[in-house]
Amino acid sequence: MKLAQKAIETTKQTDELDQLCINTIRMLAVDAVEKAHSGHPGMPMEAADIGYVLWTRFLQHNPANPRWPNRDRFVLSAGHGSMLLYALLYLTGYDVSLDDIRQFRQWSSKTPGHPEYGLTPGVETTTGPLGQGFSNGVGMAIAQEYLAQCFNRPEYPLVDYFIYALVSDGDMMEGISSESASLAGHLRLGRLIYIYLDNRITIEGSTSLTFTEDVAGRFKAYGWHVQKVDGHDIHQIASAIAAAREETQRPSLIIARTHLAYSSPTKQDKASAHGEPLGADEVRSLRKKLNWPEDLFFVPKKALAQFRNSIERGRKWEVEWLHLYDSYANKYPDMARQWKEFHDRKWPDGWEKELPTFEPEQGPIATRSASGKVLERLSPKLSRLLGGSADLAPSTKTFVKKLGVIKRDLCGRNIHFGVREHAMGGILNGIALSQCLVPYGSTFLVFSDYMRPAIRLAALMRLQIIYVFTHDSVAVGEDGPTHQPVEQLAALRAIPNLVVMRPADANETAFAWQFALNHKNGPTALILSRQKLPIIDRSRFASAAGVLRGAYIMSDAAPGTPEVLIIASGSEVHLAVAAYEKLVHEGIAVRLVSMPSWKLFDAQEAHYRDHVLPPTVKARLAIEASVSMGWERYAGSEGKVISIERFGASAPGNIILEKFGFTTSAIISAVKDMLKKS
Repeated sequence: MKLAQKAIETTKQTDELDQLCINTIRMLAVDAVEKAHSGHPGMPMEAADIGYVLWTRFLQHNPANPRWPNRDRFVLSAGHGSMLLYALLYLTGYDVSLDDIRQFRQWSSKTPGHPEYGLTPGVETTTGPLGQGFSNGVGMAIAQEYLAQCFNRPEYPLVDYFIYALVSDGDMMEGISSESASLAGHLRLGRLIYIYLDNRITIEGSTSLTFTEDVAGRFKAYGWHVQKVDGHDIHQIASAIAAAREETQRPSLIIARTHLAYSSPTKQDKASAHGEPLGADEVRSLRKKLNWPEDLFFVPKKALAQFRNSIERGRKWEVEWLHLYDSYANKYPDMARQWKEFHDRKWPDGWEKELPTFEPEQGPIATRSASGKVLERLSPKLSRLLGGSADLAPSTKTFVKKLGVIKRDLCGRNIHFGVREHAMGGILNGIALSQCLVPYGSTFLVFSDYMRPAIRLAALMRLQIIYVFTHDSVAVGEDGPTHQPVEQLAALRAIPNLVVMRPADANETAFAWQFALNHKNGPTALILSRQKLPIIDRSRFASAAGVLRGAYIMSDAAPGTPEVLIIASGSEVHLAVAAYEKLVHEGIAVRLVSMPSWKLFDAQEAHYRDHVLPPTVKARLAIEASVSMGWERYAGSEGKVISIERFGASAPGNIILEKFGFTTSAIISAVKDMLKKS
């Protein structure tokens, strides 16, 4: 009897400590939102039970080293509930202090309104736009499987981690989540475990207003392992996570029935608790209900000690892994060297010598095809490089035949994303977040619009990703205006940290790839032609290496300051070359400038920029088969831009270009008109 009574008392004490820890998470979130006078208290309050169980009983992580390679990944796809994550990071011992919690949503704090990768230690990805974290997790799982295939050996599970995510009703409604879930089920990503907070509340009210589908049935149809639990019963939560970890052949979805703002006396299950503070009266009532002190940001010592056990557990996990790695390195020294190369984000020595060069006598070649030849040459030597297309590889030239396909066993490096542009963008982000793999993804330029939210987040996180956007202008031709981009170049160039490169020929394309593979501080978009383009004779014009500086002088009619500048990008450079040669023949001092990348050119020192585009030369003509937005900074107030300010048309590409004024004669006329007025 005494033993039984002691067991009951111990269980009671454990349950009380668990509840104390859970309420600590809740109240830290409530206090932070109240102090900031803004934020989302409802989600951290409802997910506190789940967060506590996951982070203290399952998540393999080391707060002292947030970048430990074999850590489990945690994605808060419902990023508006950021205070849940910040509370867990602080409590478990990451470099996030209680003062940081007090500075929630304030200028230059570590605790912004939504989690930001690279700003807060322990944040695995930037989330907030719903569905993005969902797709990032799928990319992380693909990276995990690929790295495991590359490096794991019998008795040496070097890559042995899980990807967890908390997803919301809003995540489930977003199309990107459906696209990503479908692919994850197809690939049987067994290390993927998502917990769905089924609170049935949105900003506008009940989810029944718009969302009445059978979520469990949908995910079962996708090929996921599905469980349902009470999201406030820590024993059910723990059992479900344990079962999901045992399911190795399917991704797992745990549908947790939860209540928004759980435990709030009058605002539980109310839409108003989603995105605004509870208010002083409600917080006062909540403290009374939970028997919580009036002190703001109060953290009980017992609760903090319980959470901080994560520090020692994490240290032991990493030490054990390091011992495993040392043994692995002794047995597989070549693999260990490659592992280091991967995680140092280095390419093999001398890889740039493998870049192909193209000679004019080879004949015209589309820059998309030249890009494909670069990939074919480089990919076998660059094991960190993998990617594919949204069902357009035959057109975008991004399938490397020698390297196999990522299938359910995930051998190979070609990824079939299917017709899922948005998911492709989010998944590329997840792969890049491995911080050792460089992914690429391709589609037609016009469909970059479907990817824009994910591209924006890649740029915000400064991820090394390469976008291969082909069919870059109205020269697409007969497919018509639905497939002819005109505004997309301007839209992509407007994204901070995204380098857009539109090469003029095959050699410029090779150098554009060289830049993209070396550029670790953000994504690169390669904008490539469908139509064949002549290979520029570099014995007569400057080296294509000028691409690496964004713009360069291809040719000058005579030494000294020219009378007029002709500036062009991509396929229009060839029209500019033809016009340049005729104008020079007539004795006009013309400078021909290829400008494949505004962002790279703008980053050059002022001396170089002024050398290429002398400020004293006012007669400037810019040429691009796109909207003119932005070109005014290079053409100047007295210059001109030959551009397209309407949607395209259905006709052969050469006819469309002619009808829209992209001809040698139109360029010559524009130059002469400017010179008459100057």
